[in-house]
Amino acid sequence: MLYVQYVVSLYVHNYLSYRTIIVKYTVKVFTGEMMFAGTRNRVYVKLVGTKGESKRTCIPKNASQGSVIEDHVSCLSSLGHLEFVVLETEPLSLFACINSGWFCSKVLVTTPEGNTANFPCYRWISGTEPLVFREATGKFVGIQYRSLCSWSIYKEFLPHIMKVDSTSDLPAEDRFSSTKDLEFKYTSTKHLIIICPQVSFYTCFCYLLDYVENNWKEDEFFGYQLLNGLNPMMIHRCSKLPENFPVTEDMVKASLLGKILEEEIQKGNVFLVDYKHLDGVTANVINGKQHFLAAPLCLLYMTPEDKLMPIAIQLKQEPGDDNPIFLPTDSEYDWLLAKIFVRNADFAEHQLNFHLLRTHLLAEVFAVSTLRNLPMVHPLYKLLISHFRYTLQINILARQALISETGVITEYASIGGPGMMEFLKKAMASLTYSSLCMPEEITARGLEDDVLRLWDIIYRLVQRMIGHYYTCDSDVQKDYELQNWIKEIFFHGFLSKTSTGIPESFSSVTELIKFITMVIFTVSVQHAAVNNGQFDFDGWMPNCPMALQQPPPTTKGQCTERTMMKTFPDINTTIQGMAVVYLLSKQSTDFVALGNDYQDHFSEKTPLELIHKFQVELKKYNFEIQGRNVSFPLPYTYLNPNNVETSVAL
Repeated sequence: MLYVQYVVSLYVHNYLSYRTIIVKYTVKVFTGEMMFAGTRNRVYVKLVGTKGESKRTCIPKNASQGSVIEDHVSCLSSLGHLEFVVLETEPLSLFACINSGWFCSKVLVTTPEGNTANFPCYRWISGTEPLVFREATGKFVGIQYRSLCSWSIYKEFLPHIMKVDSTSDLPAEDRFSSTKDLEFKYTSTKHLIIICPQVSFYTCFCYLLDYVENNWKEDEFFGYQLLNGLNPMMIHRCSKLPENFPVTEDMVKASLLGKILEEEIQKGNVFLVDYKHLDGVTANVINGKQHFLAAPLCLLYMTPEDKLMPIAIQLKQEPGDDNPIFLPTDSEYDWLLAKIFVRNADFAEHQLNFHLLRTHLLAEVFAVSTLRNLPMVHPLYKLLISHFRYTLQINILARQALISETGVITEYASIGGPGMMEFLKKAMASLTYSSLCMPEEITARGLEDDVLRLWDIIYRLVQRMIGHYYTCDSDVQKDYELQNWIKEIFFHGFLSKTSTGIPESFSSVTELIKFITMVIFTVSVQHAAVNNGQFDFDGWMPNCPMALQQPPPTTKGQCTERTMMKTFPDINTTIQGMAVVYLLSKQSTDFVALGNDYQDHFSEKTPLELIHKFQVELKKYNFEIQGRNVSFPLPYTYLNPNNVETSVAL
């Protein structure tokens, strides 16, 4: 009798258990498509909702590169609204000795009710520690959030950096992909071999852009570069001649084709480039030899044919008998050498101020503050995180290879050595919020620029996105994670200087839209403008020498071709400069263009629609630029949206 009761009880228990395990969640696990993304480890998943959590469930199939694995997680009852997925790996005993990292892109879960929950991961998972990922619907968590990354001071007067000793200390998801890492190393090694010191000077230049080689001496090309070259950031419309630049009417009469200088200034046809930050900066000693810097002023004239032509150059800031104003009517090599000193000054401003400081170092500030203060589900994290792809690693490499004590800029540029930090200190002192906001910067310089189209396209995306998540100013004010984010940027990026105009906090939606637009523009469009053409313009050394071996001329009529050749850097210095600009211009095969990486982090209908609108606007603008470039002798392609990388990745 007892036996019969036991059997019946067991049957009822098993029946009820079977009847209650009726809730099934369909889980899809996505593995990244990059090299070595898959793993032979066991993968475990656990779901956590507002009403409970599932058991730790093993996914039976291998998570191979690019795979999508589907399985079911069974529960006794509904877990309510899904909030987290917990991922864990465990090595098989056979492969326990192998450190098999796994790159999980995302996990999609279909609930018994037919809803889909998206859990973005996009990071490498290794070891046995479980990792928790939030559901992707944009939300404000309202808690103090800090990632493991922390700040470090590189130089007391420069923006702060992430505290890491080497690229190997970065989280795996912040390092180069295997593809980019291999290509970066291969490109570096290959180019150094191609232009090794044993080959001839002529052979070194066989890869350079023919147009630059054939036109670098021409005044028209000199002026063109100040508007459309690597550094379009220095030129501004001249409303009044500086007191330290005493250009007279007689000096420029021939260049103005008989027109009156003051009248042309009032018409807005005269432009000025002033390299005053270089004044007093210590020039470098390279290979035991003193090199030289100038701090030029250059006056330019926009002709009726819309050609920007240089009409006067003064190589030092203070006028005097030993500081003549050079003119196109001077001897060929007097005028050419004056332009060469301007191009060398432009190299310094471009590489250290507008490239290093205003894109690379600021991008790192934005990235670190984002990682420290915004959780993955925060709308701004989702909007910004793709814009920091590879930034941390490329900046570590730049500090090691370019501006360290043995870096290429430090050792081989006229602006290197002690002068580099002297100059960067001046550049940092001139950094303002308005100078980073392109509409204000362009207006301040009295210019018009097509780059404003890209600013406007980005602005509209940000405006729509921010408007979707922040319905009023109080939403912004109450977002503590956002306020901590901007507070750290103000402190660590702009050193708490209110004179920069950088906000310490956000009080309105309008303020937030402007700042986020500036961040995205800086790390994508602005970086592309000052980075993408480096080898095209700087690869032909005479067009933009990184160092000069002779001092600026102090009298006229003494310069010859021999003087010019003696002024150029030696071949070793030239090769070092060529190798660097080639490496930094070489696009990786895993390049991600602006607008193409948002979908990985957003899953809601409205944000996805806004992203699609953004992509359509970029595509339309790209088509317009391609059509316009057909008629140009030297097409400007660096800001075609298809060529603008979404982040500072080079």
